[in-house]
Amino acid sequence: MKCRTAFHLVAWYIQMIHIDQDMNDKKISTLMRNGIEWRFSDDEVPYETALSFMEQRVKEIAEGNAPECIWLLEHPPLYTAGTSAKQEDLIDPERFPVYDAGRGGQYTYHGPGQRIAYVMLDLSKRGRDIRKFVQNLEEWVIQTLATFNITGERRDGRVGIWVDRGMGREDKIGAIGVRVRKWVTFHGISLNVEPDLSHFNGIVPCGISEHGVTSLQDLGIWITMSEIDSLLMTCFDAVFEDESQE
Repeated sequence: MKCRTAFHLVAWYIQMIHIDQDMNDKKISTLMRNGIEWRFSDDEVPYETALSFMEQRVKEIAEGNAPECIWLLEHPPLYTAGTSAKQEDLIDPERFPVYDAGRGGQYTYHGPGQRIAYVMLDLSKRGRDIRKFVQNLEEWVIQTLATFNITGERRDGRVGIWVDRGMGREDKIGAIGVRVRKWVTFHGISLNVEPDLSHFNGIVPCGISEHGVTSLQDLGIWITMSEIDSLLMTCFDAVFEDESQE
């Protein structure tokens, strides 16, 4: 299945879910889709809140007491440090709060205008292949970008998804950082939709100083977060639909 195929139907469905649930809960809407609980936050979510939720949900999934979950959200401006972060890559430690994330990778920025997908999947039901899982996360971002005719690319030795801007310039548009506990994944991906790109200046993003960052808006694409959520759901199905059958 291609990402474009069911976009309008999924967009309408998410809109209906949001309208139905926002009257009672203005912060989080949820729906079950193919056995996965999808959560959508319209308000900025504190990092500690998201981390605490992931820790608890991962435990419950591993124990068989909760469904897999994907949470789409935005954070207030902050920096997170992965397990490979180098202190010298934190250029301006006073600019925004800094959190130890516990995920793989180095420093990254999260903030308004960036859609984050925290992915809590049970790999014991999906082939127990961590490398393939990371490749699928990359492909998820790549296929989402392709719906805008943007070519997202992998680079050897550079985690994330990159856009070739020409004349030797490459900018990062999507970040990936994961952790796995008892074969259950958490953390996930971030996609730059319309963040303030100057906020990345307080760090060396992912330890890579020779390349920049970009966003959909920077590339001339204007889209709402609800539309991004619809595309992410559709493209997730296209990439992961057969995995749970392994």
